[in-house]
Amino acid sequence: QMDSRGIKRLLFSYVLINGIFITLQTKEEVLLDMRASGSELGWLTWPYEQGSKQGWEVVQRSLNGSQLYTYSVCNVGEHEQDNWLRTTFIQRRPSASRVFVELQFIVRDCNSFDGSSLTCKETFNLFSSESDADIGTSFRKGQFKKVATIAPDEITSRNELRINRETRVVESLSRKGFYLAFQDIGACMALLSVRVYYKTCPATIKSLAAFPETVAGGGVNQALREVAGACVENAVSEESPRIYCTMDGEWVVPVGQCQCKPGYEAVNDTCRDCQPGFFKAFVSNDACELCPVNTKLLSSGALFCPCAEDFYRAPDDPTTGPCSGLPSAPRELVATTTQLAAGKLQLSWSPPEDTGGRSDISYSVECRRCEGTACQPCGEKVRLEPASSGLVDTRVAVSELEPHLNYTFTVEAHSGVSLFASQGTPHPPKVTSMRLDERSLTSLSLSWAVAPRRPVPQPTRYKLTYRKKDDNLDVTTYTVLILEKSSVQISDLSPGTAYLFRVQALSPEGSPGGSSIEDEFETLTEGKEDGHISEDTYFSSSEQLKPLKTYVDPHTYEDPNMAILKFASEIHPSHVTKQKVIGAGEFGEVYRGILKAPGRKEGAVAIKTLKPGYSEKQRQDFLSEASIMGQFSHQNIIRLEGVVTKFKHAMIVTEYMENGALDKYLKDRDGEMPSFQLVGMMHGIAAGMKYLSDMSYVHRDLAARNILVNNNLECKVSDFGLSRVLEDDPEGTYTTSGGKIPIRWTAPEAIAYRKFTSASDVWSFGIVMWEVMAFGERPYWDMSNCEVMKAINEAFRLPAPMDCPSAVYQLMLQCWLQDRSKRPRFPDIVSLLDKLLRSPESLKAIADFDPRVSIRLPSTSGSDGLPFRSVSEWLESIKMSQYSENFTCAGVVTMDQVLQMKNVDIKNIGVRLPGHLKRIAYSILGLKDQTSTLSVFAV
Repeated sequence: QMDSRGIKRLLFSYVLINGIFITLQTKEEVLLDMRASGSELGWLTWPYEQGSKQGWEVVQRSLNGSQLYTYSVCNVGEHEQDNWLRTTFIQRRPSASRVFVELQFIVRDCNSFDGSSLTCKETFNLFSSESDADIGTSFRKGQFKKVATIAPDEITSRNELRINRETRVVESLSRKGFYLAFQDIGACMALLSVRVYYKTCPATIKSLAAFPETVAGGGVNQALREVAGACVENAVSEESPRIYCTMDGEWVVPVGQCQCKPGYEAVNDTCRDCQPGFFKAFVSNDACELCPVNTKLLSSGALFCPCAEDFYRAPDDPTTGPCSGLPSAPRELVATTTQLAAGKLQLSWSPPEDTGGRSDISYSVECRRCEGTACQPCGEKVRLEPASSGLVDTRVAVSELEPHLNYTFTVEAHSGVSLFASQGTPHPPKVTSMRLDERSLTSLSLSWAVAPRRPVPQPTRYKLTYRKKDDNLDVTTYTVLILEKSSVQISDLSPGTAYLFRVQALSPEGSPGGSSIEDEFETLTEGKEDGHISEDTYFSSSEQLKPLKTYVDPHTYEDPNMAILKFASEIHPSHVTKQKVIGAGEFGEVYRGILKAPGRKEGAVAIKTLKPGYSEKQRQDFLSEASIMGQFSHQNIIRLEGVVTKFKHAMIVTEYMENGALDKYLKDRDGEMPSFQLVGMMHGIAAGMKYLSDMSYVHRDLAARNILVNNNLECKVSDFGLSRVLEDDPEGTYTTSGGKIPIRWTAPEAIAYRKFTSASDVWSFGIVMWEVMAFGERPYWDMSNCEVMKAINEAFRLPAPMDCPSAVYQLMLQCWLQDRSKRPRFPDIVSLLDKLLRSPESLKAIADFDPRVSIRLPSTSGSDGLPFRSVSEWLESIKMSQYSENFTCAGVVTMDQVLQMKNVDIKNIGVRLPGHLKRIAYSILGLKDQTSTLSVFAV
């Protein structure tokens, strides 16, 4: 007869030999698989006593060349058992807040022992504990919370093995990882397998919308997780597509159907372009249609089928319908003289033999009278009844004819397409706007937009005329170009010279259309390069695109729509594809999307939308930002691609900035970027602001949150027009009689008197410089707006951020001079930053840093004489609360212990990011200075 330990090992060997571990593969992502690890598990047992036979034990066996491990315990003869087995740290996927724990185990029947097991149990407990870092061998029972008591369905006797399989759910996980622990309270059992996993809904395409792989279920007590999708390529949707992922990893209830764009049809899960000879004119999931009669068969992807030669569509005909020919002449014209003496006769005729395929046939009658060889219209002297044109019947009565004169009558047949008989095609479109795309010393690249028109004509050519602006009008030299597309690059121009341009659209026969307004553009001046300064891609030339005119406030227009028409290009909504929501603006959601317009390169864009239920005033306020942006053209100003105004859902389309807002970008890279790179970003912002100030535009809301960053780390000024009330961030604004303004970024005179000038923008730029060097830290920390204003009026200025070059901090202080006339101008700022970048050694001198100023101190101190009562309170004050558990696990629980720490100690407890390491170290340095005296500036 074997003892309990012998029985335990025998049972486990039996399990391994028979290989009965079975894992069903479903829609699961495994985080831990005890059986599949194949190596030493490294799980922690407690209590651990060297040489003791008590507690959990690991047993290793080989099966088919693989190493398998199990844990067992069997102390049924001992009193008050409390044996713990803890897993290693289990990393959690951020969105997996709910995981499943699948257990395989055996439990021996307590009745199978010889009466010496009065304390024997047949259950054990499952616990969990969350953590942001691996705490190693540190173990405290108080860290764990109970998940469930596990009771076997099958009890193992001496002669028969019974393997149990149980699954439990651990919910509400929110930290970077977690531990599982198993508590034995006196059972004889073996833990054969532990598998931890979460379920996912696999990536899928439904209703032409693509949805990513998603962790199943929602949060606590939520059975569904809402998932946003994106329409597949060449599909669009008015409503953002979304779907729900159940806890069982199944997709249910899709919302917001995507439909194929014009020129594409739904085939399986894609939008395929229409095949040659087929077309589709509208957004839908209908199949492409066969081109109607009398049309040309275009290549694939046709939105419509143009009319064949000598066939036309009437202005009111749908572009999806057939084309018609011109009617032939009426037949059998007869004049019947009923009362010739009275000057009357009857004209009649037969309909044309060929109506051109139309039923809207009408007739007109022309009368001419001749005396000798001279003929002229009859005029009103001759009456035709019922009329001389628009006749539906094939007869007309003529009266008031004079004797002894020759009369000639001509009858013409007309239809809806007869207007094309003399023109051949409709009038060419009107050019609505021109824009400057690129320029150099001797060249300008221009493009223009045209008003939409119907019926759709043949491809349009353009006539471009230009001259020097300062030419004497008596001897002006014009250059004329005939172009096949709506863009041109003009070379061999004079440097620093303004030119006037005018564009006309031409029909294929050369007939002109409406002219655009005359626009003025200027080449670069000598000494300036095109586009970029070669030394670094972060910097743009301060004279890169010299403003040619003064900014025009769109609110001065009596009709705001005229400002939109003048300064922004209209985009057809079918050319814009929304992909995913990337933010929320004042008026609605902001999407990442694709702009694919004819004649333009396809590219990523940001799309601002207007939420439903808007008023007309909200619509005008929304579009006014486009009227502002459309006047700017500079590398460091966000570029307006165009607007959608002629359809139900208004949109503003701008270039897409991959790295998003500057403040968030810097927060995510705290301490990871060198000063030279940060100053380069400031240089770009300053160049953009110089351009705006040269145009007499005052931004009024310059802040890091309103600077966008692209993949090349170019910074671009955005979010124009603080004429709107800023309601997004009540804590960041201060109400006055004239609206709300962002206090932390606003100059004192603008707060007190609402005097916004380029000088007040310079003050704001100084705050932006501080944000950049502080890696996105909030200006003035958690001071209230009233405290900020009081401090500024008492001459307090933000201290230098850590590792800030002295020259940069001195420029900040110059920007914050109380007398606005003494602040530097943006040209001065650009010049100074340029000099710093050309002499990197000038950035090596670091400004004095006082950690006592940059940390918010409470008004009272703790009992230990320090300004903080606990370690957690101190960490919260420096925005480092995520490391509270690291300090606790390392045994650093008092502020006195904190003061004894060195850099190596901070690293050893798990602080790895350079920026976080610096912040904690500098704070400790500051606290040491405060043990006898509190801070100079305690808020």
